[in-house]
Amino acid sequence: METTICPWCQTEIVWDEELGPEEECPYCHNELKGYRTLNIDLDSDIEDEEEGNKGGQPFWEEENEEQLESSRRLDVFAAGGRNPLVYESGVETLLNGQDEVPECPHCREYMLFTGKQSLAHGDFEGVVPEGLKNPLVLDNAKLNVYVCSACFHVSRFLSEEDRNALIQTISGENDK
Repeated sequence: METTICPWCQTEIVWDEELGPEEECPYCHNELKGYRTLNIDLDSDIEDEEEGNKGGQPFWEEENEEQLESSRRLDVFAAGGRNPLVYESGVETLLNGQDEVPECPHCREYMLFTGKQSLAHGDFEGVVPEGLKNPLVLDNAKLNVYVCSACFHVSRFLSEEDRNALIQTISGENDK
């Protein structure tokens, strides 16, 4: 049985041999391999550790999950006949120019800002919750649209102006 100590919350994580090691801490939900992770085999002999753990699993592993994920993504672009390094460089340049850089909820890579979408031209109709005088989000609100640079998942977030308007509506500042 192998045990891992979460580097973030210091909790011992015992994993099932059939399922394999956890990629995410079940307690604090942080990545386990994006940080120097210490894997300790509790059933190993102390003599193995003193001899430098010859023939066994490495006592500690320094895997960089970000590099592994990046290399998987680069393989996809290379298979398509594209130069993956040019893509990576372009993504990095765009991310450096963004004010906000949200993480993809699907794969945790950074997302690229691709534009704004207005709710005014769609079927959106804001509702006025009980106890409030105004809708939470106005019909002409704008959404910031982001696309993940790795899995191409699309996410939308209220624009900063509309976030502030939502906060003012909920706190009752728009009632005056």
